[in-house]
Amino acid sequence: MRRKSVHGCLLPMVAARCISATGLPPYSYPRFHLLRTSSTNRRSFQAMNSSPSDLFIDQGYLRLEGFHPKKHVAGVRQKLLDELKRLKALPGGKSLPASLQRLPVFQQIGKLSALVKVPGLHQALVTPDLIEYVTRLGGRAPSAVQDTQLLLSPPNQGASTLEGLNWHVDVSAPTQGPLPGIQAFFLIDDVAPGGGATLALAGSHRVGTPGQASASRLREVLKTPGDLARNLQQLNIGIVEMSGRAGDVFLMDLRLLHTPSVNSTKNVRMMATARCFFSNGT
Repeated sequence: MRRKSVHGCLLPMVAARCISATGLPPYSYPRFHLLRTSSTNRRSFQAMNSSPSDLFIDQGYLRLEGFHPKKHVAGVRQKLLDELKRLKALPGGKSLPASLQRLPVFQQIGKLSALVKVPGLHQALVTPDLIEYVTRLGGRAPSAVQDTQLLLSPPNQGASTLEGLNWHVDVSAPTQGPLPGIQAFFLIDDVAPGGGATLALAGSHRVGTPGQASASRLREVLKTPGDLARNLQQLNIGIVEMSGRAGDVFLMDLRLLHTPSVNSTKNVRMMATARCFFSNGT
Protein backbone atom coordinates (compact mmCIF):
# COMPACT_ATOMS: atom_id res chain seq x y z
CA MET A 1 0.00 0.00 0.00
CA ARG A 2 1.39 3.36 -1.04
CA ARG A 3 1.41 6.61 0.87
CA LYS A 4 0.07 9.51 -1.16
CA SER A 5 0.84 13.11 -0.33
CA VAL A 6 -0.66 16.51 -1.05
CA HIS A 7 1.52 19.47 -0.13
CA GLY A 8 0.29 23.00 0.47
CA CYS A 9 -1.19 25.54 2.85
CA LEU A 10 -4.01 25.14 5.32
CA LEU A 11 -7.09 27.11 6.12
CA PRO A 12 -7.50 28.28 9.73
CA MET A 13 -8.09 25.27 11.93
CA VAL A 14 -11.30 24.52 13.76
CA ALA A 15 -11.17 22.20 16.74
CA ALA A 16 -13.53 19.25 16.44
CA ARG A 17 -16.60 19.23 18.60
CA CYS A 18 -17.16 15.97 20.43
CA ILE A 19 -19.64 13.20 20.98
CA SER A 20 -19.97 11.15 24.11
CA ALA A 21 -18.21 7.80 24.11
CA THR A 22 -21.18 5.88 25.45
CA GLY A 23 -22.83 3.83 22.72
CA LEU A 24 -23.48 5.68 19.47
CA PRO A 25 -24.92 8.93 20.85
CA PRO A 26 -26.22 12.15 19.27
CA TYR A 27 -23.66 14.23 17.43
CA SER A 28 -22.60 17.87 17.81
CA TYR A 29 -21.41 19.10 14.45
CA PRO A 30 -18.08 20.89 13.87
CA ARG A 31 -18.10 24.63 13.27
CA PHE A 32 -16.74 24.28 9.76
CA HIS A 33 -20.20 23.10 8.65
CA LEU A 34 -21.57 26.58 9.37
CA LEU A 35 -20.90 28.10 5.99
CA ARG A 36 -22.61 30.94 4.19
CA THR A 37 -24.24 29.01 1.36
CA SER A 38 -27.78 27.75 1.68
CA SER A 39 -26.81 24.25 0.54
CA THR A 40 -24.24 23.96 3.31
CA ASN A 41 -26.66 25.31 5.88
CA ARG A 42 -28.96 22.48 4.92
CA ARG A 43 -26.06 20.07 5.52
CA SER A 44 -25.59 21.58 8.98
CA PHE A 45 -29.24 20.98 9.81
CA GLN A 46 -28.95 17.41 8.57
CA ALA A 47 -25.83 16.89 10.71
CA MET A 48 -27.75 17.73 13.87
CA ASN A 49 -30.24 14.99 13.02
CA SER A 50 -27.82 12.32 11.77
CA SER A 51 -26.39 9.31 13.54
CA PRO A 52 -22.65 9.10 14.27
CA SER A 53 -22.39 6.34 11.65
CA ASP A 54 -23.92 8.60 9.00
CA LEU A 55 -21.66 11.47 10.01
CA PHE A 56 -18.59 9.26 9.90
CA ILE A 57 -19.52 8.31 6.35
CA ASP A 58 -20.07 11.96 5.45
CA GLN A 59 -17.14 13.65 7.22
CA GLY A 60 -14.70 10.75 7.59
CA TYR A 61 -14.06 11.10 11.32
CA LEU A 62 -15.60 11.07 14.80
CA ARG A 63 -14.27 12.40 18.09
CA LEU A 64 -15.15 10.30 21.15
CA GLU A 65 -14.71 12.51 24.19
CA GLY A 66 -13.49 10.65 27.26
CA PHE A 67 -13.61 7.24 25.57
CA HIS A 68 -10.83 6.09 27.89
CA PRO A 69 -11.22 7.37 31.48
CA LYS A 70 -8.35 9.60 32.60
CA LYS A 71 -7.41 7.08 35.26
CA HIS A 72 -7.07 4.47 32.53
CA VAL A 73 -4.58 6.50 30.50
CA ALA A 74 -2.78 7.95 33.53
CA GLY A 75 -0.62 4.84 33.85
CA VAL A 76 0.43 5.05 30.21
CA ARG A 77 1.21 8.75 30.63
CA GLN A 78 3.40 8.06 33.66
CA LYS A 79 5.36 5.39 31.79
CA LEU A 80 5.88 7.88 28.99
CA LEU A 81 7.10 10.54 31.40
CA ASP A 82 9.54 8.06 32.95
CA GLU A 83 10.90 7.19 29.50
CA LEU A 84 11.15 10.84 28.47
CA LYS A 85 13.06 11.58 31.66
CA ARG A 86 15.43 8.74 30.91
CA LEU A 87 15.94 10.11 27.40
CA LYS A 88 16.37 13.66 28.70
CA ALA A 89 13.44 14.83 26.59
CA LEU A 90 11.44 16.46 29.37
CA PRO A 91 8.85 19.23 28.93
CA GLY A 92 10.64 22.51 28.39
CA GLY A 93 12.88 21.12 25.68
CA LYS A 94 16.10 22.31 27.33
CA SER A 95 17.59 18.84 27.64
CA LEU A 96 16.60 17.30 24.31
CA PRO A 97 19.39 15.19 22.81
CA ALA A 98 21.39 17.17 20.28
CA SER A 99 20.81 14.47 17.66
CA LEU A 100 17.07 15.11 17.98
CA GLN A 101 17.30 18.89 17.98
CA ARG A 102 19.23 18.91 14.70
CA LEU A 103 16.48 17.08 12.80
CA PRO A 104 13.73 18.82 10.81
CA VAL A 105 10.55 19.34 12.83
CA PHE A 106 8.54 16.40 11.53
CA GLN A 107 11.51 14.03 11.60
CA GLN A 108 11.81 14.87 15.31
CA ILE A 109 8.35 13.33 15.80
CA GLY A 110 9.32 10.05 14.16
CA LYS A 111 12.67 9.86 15.96
CA LEU A 112 11.31 10.59 19.44
CA SER A 113 8.35 8.24 18.95
CA ALA A 114 10.69 5.42 17.94
CA LEU A 115 13.00 5.96 20.93
CA VAL A 116 10.27 5.57 23.55
CA LYS A 117 9.00 2.10 24.47
CA VAL A 118 5.90 1.54 26.61
CA PRO A 119 5.11 -2.13 27.36
CA GLY A 120 1.39 -2.88 27.24
CA LEU A 121 0.58 0.24 25.19
CA HIS A 122 -1.53 -1.60 22.60
CA GLN A 123 -3.55 -3.54 25.15
CA ALA A 124 -4.21 -0.40 27.18
CA LEU A 125 -5.58 1.60 24.25
CA VAL A 126 -6.96 -0.86 21.70
CA THR A 127 -9.55 -2.36 24.02
CA PRO A 128 -12.46 -4.67 23.15
CA ASP A 129 -14.78 -1.66 23.51
CA LEU A 130 -12.77 0.23 20.89
CA ILE A 131 -12.84 -2.71 18.47
CA GLU A 132 -16.59 -2.99 19.02
CA TYR A 133 -17.03 0.70 18.17
CA VAL A 134 -14.88 0.33 15.05
CA THR A 135 -16.92 -2.73 14.05
CA ARG A 136 -20.17 -0.83 14.40
CA LEU A 137 -18.90 2.11 12.36
CA GLY A 138 -17.42 -0.10 9.65
CA GLY A 139 -20.32 -2.53 9.51
CA ARG A 140 -17.98 -5.49 9.99
CA ALA A 141 -15.15 -6.57 12.24
CA PRO A 142 -11.62 -5.56 11.21
CA SER A 143 -9.59 -8.36 9.66
CA ALA A 144 -6.32 -6.96 11.01
CA VAL A 145 -5.29 -4.42 13.63
CA GLN A 146 -1.86 -2.83 13.46
CA ASP A 147 0.20 -2.53 16.62
CA THR A 148 -0.25 0.80 18.36
CA GLN A 149 2.42 3.39 17.58
CA LEU A 150 3.33 6.39 19.69
CA LEU A 151 3.01 9.90 18.27
CA LEU A 152 5.30 12.11 20.34
CA SER A 153 6.28 15.68 19.49
CA PRO A 154 9.07 17.50 21.34
CA PRO A 155 8.04 20.78 22.98
CA ASN A 156 8.85 24.22 21.60
CA GLN A 157 9.28 23.16 17.98
CA GLY A 158 8.58 26.71 16.84
CA ALA A 159 5.65 28.90 16.00
CA SER A 160 2.46 27.11 15.07
CA THR A 161 2.13 27.30 11.30
CA LEU A 162 -0.36 26.37 8.64
CA GLU A 163 2.25 26.24 5.88
CA GLY A 164 4.61 23.56 4.69
CA LEU A 165 2.58 20.65 6.03
CA ASN A 166 2.53 17.21 4.42
CA TRP A 167 -1.03 16.17 3.62
CA HIS A 168 -1.13 12.44 2.92
CA VAL A 169 -3.13 9.24 3.16
CA ASP A 170 -1.64 6.05 4.56
CA VAL A 171 -3.34 3.69 2.10
CA SER A 172 -4.19 3.87 -1.58
CA ALA A 173 -7.90 3.10 -1.87
CA PRO A 174 -10.62 4.28 -4.27
CA THR A 175 -12.96 6.90 -2.83
CA GLN A 176 -15.97 5.11 -4.28
CA GLY A 177 -14.89 1.70 -3.02
CA PRO A 178 -15.61 0.10 0.36
CA LEU A 179 -14.14 1.52 3.55
CA PRO A 180 -10.53 0.24 3.70
CA GLY A 181 -10.18 0.73 7.44
CA ILE A 182 -10.37 3.05 10.40
CA GLN A 183 -7.45 4.73 12.13
CA ALA A 184 -7.71 5.52 15.83
CA PHE A 185 -5.85 8.44 17.39
CA PHE A 186 -5.52 8.37 21.19
CA LEU A 187 -4.81 11.35 23.44
CA ILE A 188 -2.62 10.08 26.28
CA ASP A 189 -2.29 13.56 27.78
CA ASP A 190 -4.15 16.81 27.25
CA VAL A 191 -3.20 18.33 23.88
CA ALA A 192 -3.83 22.06 23.52
CA PRO A 193 -4.58 23.78 20.20
CA GLY A 194 -1.23 24.36 18.53
CA GLY A 195 0.23 21.53 20.59
CA GLY A 196 1.25 19.30 17.69
CA ALA A 197 -1.98 17.34 17.28
CA THR A 198 -2.64 15.51 14.04
CA LEU A 199 -4.69 17.55 11.56
CA ALA A 200 -7.18 16.02 9.12
CA LEU A 201 -9.20 17.25 6.15
CA ALA A 202 -12.78 16.31 6.95
CA GLY A 203 -14.66 15.32 3.81
CA SER A 204 -11.52 14.75 1.74
CA HIS A 205 -12.33 11.04 1.44
CA ARG A 206 -15.25 11.97 -0.84
CA VAL A 207 -13.28 13.86 -3.50
CA GLY A 208 -13.87 12.48 -6.95
CA THR A 209 -17.29 11.06 -6.12
CA PRO A 210 -20.46 12.31 -7.85
CA GLY A 211 -21.33 15.83 -6.77
CA GLN A 212 -17.98 16.40 -5.05
CA ALA A 213 -14.78 18.19 -6.02
CA SER A 214 -12.03 16.37 -7.87
CA ALA A 215 -8.73 15.43 -6.28
CA SER A 216 -6.94 17.81 -8.63
CA ARG A 217 -9.19 20.67 -7.54
CA LEU A 218 -8.41 19.96 -3.88
CA ARG A 219 -4.67 19.93 -4.61
CA GLU A 220 -5.04 23.24 -6.43
CA VAL A 221 -6.86 24.82 -3.48
CA LEU A 222 -4.24 23.61 -1.00
CA LYS A 223 -1.44 25.11 -3.08
CA THR A 224 -3.10 28.40 -4.03
CA PRO A 225 -2.43 31.50 -1.87
CA GLY A 226 -5.43 33.55 -0.85
CA ASP A 227 -8.61 32.92 1.08
CA LEU A 228 -8.11 29.20 1.58
CA ALA A 229 -10.90 28.97 4.13
CA ARG A 230 -13.49 30.20 1.64
CA ASN A 231 -12.07 28.04 -1.15
CA LEU A 232 -12.12 24.89 0.96
CA GLN A 233 -15.58 25.68 2.26
CA GLN A 234 -16.76 25.72 -1.33
CA LEU A 235 -15.53 22.11 -1.55
CA ASN A 236 -17.37 21.17 1.69
CA ILE A 237 -14.01 20.35 3.28
CA GLY A 238 -12.64 21.61 6.60
CA ILE A 239 -9.74 21.19 9.00
CA VAL A 240 -10.03 19.04 12.12
CA GLU A 241 -7.38 19.52 14.82
CA MET A 242 -7.21 16.43 17.02
CA SER A 243 -6.57 18.36 20.23
CA GLY A 244 -8.47 17.70 23.43
CA ARG A 245 -8.28 15.97 26.78
CA ALA A 246 -6.48 12.83 27.89
CA GLY A 247 -8.70 9.85 27.09
CA ASP A 248 -10.28 11.35 23.97
CA VAL A 249 -10.18 9.19 20.85
CA PHE A 250 -10.55 10.20 17.21
CA LEU A 251 -11.66 7.62 14.65
CA MET A 252 -10.77 8.44 11.04
CA ASP A 253 -11.51 6.91 7.65
CA LEU A 254 -8.14 5.75 6.30
CA ARG A 255 -8.82 7.67 3.07
CA LEU A 256 -8.85 11.03 4.87
CA LEU A 257 -5.95 13.38 4.15
CA HIS A 258 -4.06 14.18 7.34
CA THR A 259 -0.75 15.61 8.52
CA PRO A 260 1.39 16.14 11.62
CA SER A 261 1.63 19.71 12.89
CA VAL A 262 4.14 21.85 14.75
CA ASN A 263 4.11 21.70 18.56
CA SER A 264 4.33 25.32 19.69
CA THR A 265 3.65 24.57 23.38
CA LYS A 266 5.99 23.80 26.27
CA ASN A 267 4.62 20.28 26.69
CA VAL A 268 5.49 17.07 24.89
CA ARG A 269 2.62 16.03 22.61
CA MET A 270 1.55 12.56 23.81
CA MET A 271 -0.65 10.68 21.38
CA ALA A 272 -0.74 7.21 19.85
CA THR A 273 -2.36 5.63 16.83
CA ALA A 274 -3.52 2.24 15.57
CA ARG A 275 -4.98 1.23 12.21
CA CYS A 276 -7.82 -1.26 11.82
CA PHE A 277 -8.11 -2.80 8.34
CA PHE A 278 -11.13 -4.39 6.67
CA SER A 279 -10.47 -7.38 4.40
CA ASN A 280 -12.60 -6.22 1.46
CA GLY A 281 -11.41 -2.63 1.62
CA THR A 282 -8.06 -2.79 -0.16
